[in-house]
Amino acid sequence: MIPLKDNIPSRRYPLINISLIIVNFILFFWTLGLSGNYREYIFWKFGFIPQRFLELDLTLSNIFTLISSLFLHGGWAHILGNMLFLWIFGDNVEGSMGHFRYLIFYISAGVIANIIQGFFSYNKLIPTIGASGAIAGVLGAYLIYFPGARILTLLFLGFFIEFVYLPASFFLILWFLMQFFAGMISLSLYEITGGVAWWAHIGGFLFGIIIAPFLRKYRRYHFYYF
Repeated sequence: MIPLKDNIPSRRYPLINISLIIVNFILFFWTLGLSGNYREYIFWKFGFIPQRFLELDLTLSNIFTLISSLFLHGGWAHILGNMLFLWIFGDNVEGSMGHFRYLIFYISAGVIANIIQGFFSYNKLIPTIGASGAIAGVLGAYLIYFPGARILTLLFLGFFIEFVYLPASFFLILWFLMQFFAGMISLSLYEITGGVAWWAHIGGFLFGIIIAPFLRKYRRYHFYYF
């Protein structure tokens, strides 16, 4: 289930959303060009490691990893998937909140998502990296602001591929349920290696749902259903 676009045109230039995407790609290409050992060092240095906070090692550099980790990605699938979701859903959320509120919301969602993922992580020494927790917050806000929008979605049905428009409420709730069940399963696997940060997705999404109603600045959106 891959979203391709929504049916809500951007009414304001999504300056922050586009800037976030550009910064993420710049840093991804930078880390991609590093040697293997130094690239791993960057992930350990600027990724969020829960154990540091459990030990109350609250130095400025460790606190900063709650934010810096949001701009690091491990591979092409990781960054392309995240940026696709941010491109589709972020512009209209920014349009509803305004530029500054959207930036604060995005970073706050990522910080909360990191903390929740850290709490549920079995191996708390593994760095958490990626923007997915912050983007999950954007998805939660989108559900609050535009539940009736339509999302053009690529579906894989066995050997068949279908392009369908799904209601945003259906798409996003189904997405959340997939994250939740995967997160519950992950708790029983006792993994000691890395994987998908399911609980960052869950935490970020719930944060977006709870906080978005208080951040809405512009309300007059008109769009067509199709």
